[in-house]
Amino acid sequence: MNKSMLAVILLAAFTLAACDRPAVVTVPSAVPGPAGATGATGATGNTGSTGSTGSTGSTGSTGSTGSTGATGNSGTGTTIIVTPPASAASN
Repeated sequence: MNKSMLAVILLAAFTLAACDRPAVVTVPSAVPGPAGATGATGATGNTGSTGSTGSTGSTGSTGSTGSTGATGNSGTGTTIIVTPPASAASN
């Protein structure tokens, strides 16, 4: 049994060693070249036209006059006179 097991292992080793493995092919990626020169500046565009002015709005109407205030009470007959203070003497 040991000899047959040894024979099977050797046969498997030779079989696997005889297999041809395909070579791995790597495709190089594209590398961009150097940048080109900068292009010329384009022309300036035209200025747009100015919009028209809107019309003036109408004037509002005048407000109504307020009501007259009530008349005050008549005096009681006593008159109080307040005199201004005397001016200071000038030097």
